[in-house]
Amino acid sequence: MKIKNSGYSRQRVLLHWLSAVVILWTLASGFYVTGIEVSAGVKYWVGFINVSLTTVFIPFFVWRLCIFAAHARYTRVSALFFEEKLALFAHTLIYLTVSIVLVTGVLMMDRPINVFGVVEIAQPLSDPELIAQFFTAHVWACVVLSGLIAVHVAAVIVHEVCGHRILRRMSLRLCPNRPNERFE
Repeated sequence: MKIKNSGYSRQRVLLHWLSAVVILWTLASGFYVTGIEVSAGVKYWVGFINVSLTTVFIPFFVWRLCIFAAHARYTRVSALFFEEKLALFAHTLIYLTVSIVLVTGVLMMDRPINVFGVVEIAQPLSDPELIAQFFTAHVWACVVLSGLIAVHVAAVIVHEVCGHRILRRMSLRLCPNRPNERFE
């Protein structure tokens, strides 16, 4: 069954690839420094970059989430093909999980949030036990997000192999501005 081949606006494509770069970098580097023995200096710099990067990323993610919600709000789920319902569900899970990762990432901070040495934001919590619980939730949310991203990438590969040009639709070079966009 062929899924409707609508394009994505330049704004949505830019936000998608920005999200992909930030999320893939922070997950990969975060798992690297926690799973592999590295020097304290490497661990510090990866933590500094990841905290700074994700703090700057939060408003862009909120913007992307609002766009997704606006498009999903006007989607008649009952009119979607099964594959489209599955895609909507999977993307909703990804957005929810990224939200959890970002919120728990902020709430697990045991020191002020230093954003590239330019801005410092006070840590929101001071109770070490509560901070530890948010740290644990953050790690598990990152694990879940990694799995969802793997499924997402696998689905893109399957669509490409089947001739559904998902990557072409998500290309900056070819993205049209269409008012009748579907969810991504």
